[in-house]
Amino acid sequence: MNTKLAKGHVAILMANVIFGLGVPVTKALLDDWVTPMGYMASRCVGATILFWVVACFLPKEHVERRDLITIMLGGLLGFVISQTLTAEALKYTTPVYFSLVAALTPVSVMLLAAFFLKEKITGIKTLGVILGISGALLMLYMSWTGGTGSNDLLGISLAVLSVLTWAVYLIITRKVSEKYSSVTQMKYVFLVSTIVTVPIALLTEPHQTLYSSAWQWSGVAEMAFIVLFATGLGYFLIPYAMKFLRATTVSIYTNIQPVVASLVAIAVHQDVFTWDKPVAAILVLLGAYIVTR
Repeated sequence: MNTKLAKGHVAILMANVIFGLGVPVTKALLDDWVTPMGYMASRCVGATILFWVVACFLPKEHVERRDLITIMLGGLLGFVISQTLTAEALKYTTPVYFSLVAALTPVSVMLLAAFFLKEKITGIKTLGVILGISGALLMLYMSWTGGTGSNDLLGISLAVLSVLTWAVYLIITRKVSEKYSSVTQMKYVFLVSTIVTVPIALLTEPHQTLYSSAWQWSGVAEMAFIVLFATGLGYFLIPYAMKFLRATTVSIYTNIQPVVASLVAIAVHQDVFTWDKPVAAILVLLGAYIVTR
């Protein structure tokens, strides 16, 4: 493996470990401190400040108008829409179920690439799709018959939509990720995200416990982790990794998220261990592995 590939693999590995940790942290924030739109607006404002400050100390890059539109569209899909759906999903389902759905990202990327880019789906990849979808159907069935979330069926459905929009983001931003630095891309992604989310949050959900007299340092620490690591560092590492790796290779690392998220969620009693979760995990992860071979 050459140096560039190694850098890409290390970057995307770090990003997905951070994202895996971010799932139970996000669940804790939504349960106690912020609403979904308040959560999104906080992430956007924090990340915008972070990336624009960092950009001041780096060489300035000229972004072509067409590429700027792609970057901003990608930001709306891959961050605003996808992460809003993530926040809404975690209101209703558990971190384990959500992270298992997130592991379907490689399957989603392959299906969308086949539909939009006319990439061929082989027989073995079809088997991978069937296994992945079987895992998802098992989760849906178990949530319908009595999951541990407040409304697991709704939460899992929202999580599926989140994964689909994230897969579209990976596909449409692949080329621009090769042309511009991560900081250049992310400063525009979060700028447009802030412009969209802050007015919505102020109009629809003005009260946030974290920003009231009832705030506590635990909530501040959780939000700091989400802004600095799960948003700032994580979204810096993804476009950096995509300079060296294919979208399908990047997507396979999503499989790390359910492992990290599940272990942490069960350890902090946000979820309980049941027989269907490891079975669904095997089906989903095996399907993702087959698809990306």
